[in-house]
Amino acid sequence: MSSLPAPPTGPFNFAEHLFALHRQRDDRLAYIDDRGPLSYGQLEQRARQLASALQGLGVRREDRVLLLLLDTHDWPVTFLGCLYAGIVPVAVNTLLTADDYAYMLEHSRAQIVIASGALLPTLQTAMQSAHHEVRATIVSQPVAALAQGDLEFEAALAAAKPLPQPAATAGDEPGFWLYSSGSTGKPKGTVHTQLNLWWTAELFGKPVLGLTERDVCFSAAKLYFAYGLGNALTFPLSVGACVVLMAERPTPEAVFKRWTELQCRPTVFFGAPTGFAGMLASPRLPARDAVALRMCSSAGEALPAEIAQRFKQHFGCDIIDGIGSTEMLHVFISNRPDDVRYGTTGKPVPGYEIELRDELGAPVADGEVGDLFIRGPSAALMYWGNREKSRETFQGGWTKSGDKYQRDADGYYTYAGRSDDMLKVSGIYVSPFEVESTLMQHPAVLEAAVIGTPDDQGLTKTKAFVVLKDGQQASDESLKAFVKERLAAYKYPRQIEFLAELPKTATGKIQRFRLREREAGK
Repeated sequence: MSSLPAPPTGPFNFAEHLFALHRQRDDRLAYIDDRGPLSYGQLEQRARQLASALQGLGVRREDRVLLLLLDTHDWPVTFLGCLYAGIVPVAVNTLLTADDYAYMLEHSRAQIVIASGALLPTLQTAMQSAHHEVRATIVSQPVAALAQGDLEFEAALAAAKPLPQPAATAGDEPGFWLYSSGSTGKPKGTVHTQLNLWWTAELFGKPVLGLTERDVCFSAAKLYFAYGLGNALTFPLSVGACVVLMAERPTPEAVFKRWTELQCRPTVFFGAPTGFAGMLASPRLPARDAVALRMCSSAGEALPAEIAQRFKQHFGCDIIDGIGSTEMLHVFISNRPDDVRYGTTGKPVPGYEIELRDELGAPVADGEVGDLFIRGPSAALMYWGNREKSRETFQGGWTKSGDKYQRDADGYYTYAGRSDDMLKVSGIYVSPFEVESTLMQHPAVLEAAVIGTPDDQGLTKTKAFVVLKDGQQASDESLKAFVKERLAAYKYPRQIEFLAELPKTATGKIQRFRLREREAGK
């Protein structure tokens, strides 16, 4: 493993660490949301008021607080306020159902919920069915009708004096939770430490992305994602950069508006392959000289080379593709601004060790597909209340990712699909992603997902589900021929079905298991 920077010694509180970095210039702009600007000084003041308000409600150190917040100033204020007080924020996806939130309330046993007013009806339904009562709900803008005992966010802050001192937390004690996307089964409460945030900034945000105080960062991935948390809080605040927050969905038009209309135009944009594909297909794609982008980042799923190349051709700006996970908190394999090889995920981030293993746990040779294991200092402690899954994933210092990868002779890693999505056709592994990436090179294709289906002899064959771009047409035979020209013959999809949209998780990842269920039900 590459040599690691020396971590802070003694007590470590990440919120206090960030605040201390900027106290000599606390008028510097930290955030811009749809309501206006927030300086670093205001961020610290409000976070410490929130910490005090929570203590006044009887929330103690190590208690959990559920964050169901849209991306506004109130999100970082709440998250950092909790950390400052040694309270554990549990950040949850804002696109889930009442049943999901009822489960998370019971599972986390959150003492307080802090929620955006727009999400309050779903939360209230969840609280009626959950077998766990919270002390109070604090409601952020827009403020809906408050139930008895609930508090309005601004009023709660105004009534509280800033907490004078941070909790003397240890770097390795539980700092916050993130829930896995839960594409299959119940979401897993992933427990991270205070110091894990510091590690991701020191190992990836500063040396790989090269962020500086001159940057304006804008993340389509929301703050409740591990990816978005690094992009829009950990990394920029660690260097004194400014962050653009957007509460609405990151549609192409919404993203373009922030790219082109703000006085402080974003210089670094963080997105995902599906989003980049949608933007390139939009008739409103802005001209190169209308934006200030110097670099983009992609994660969540592997980035097809064709999308990255088209984006760079239009904007003159590289997309730095990488892979991270909720369990590792952020990216651990990545391309770099000075070392981009499109079609690959790049090389290990210094400070992380990578192994590819076969089904028996032995290392695989270069060029062979193996299960991806990671060892590094930002790994989560555990899945809360799930010892079986914790043991399965966190193995003696190594984290099993559930992804398949292969490494070439030059040390670049290429995604080969999820472990449960890999197909064996005629006894040979086929990566759904490889077939999908090839289909997406066709000018008429917007998105594609590939699964295995049994033929009449019970043998696995590939089937592709394809979404065409608006106004475009293509036949199944033309797409099959297109793939045959570019891949080994056994890899082309034997069947192609056209859909209006693909099933996805709330994080935007394609749910191939839904497509498999669809086929099984026929």
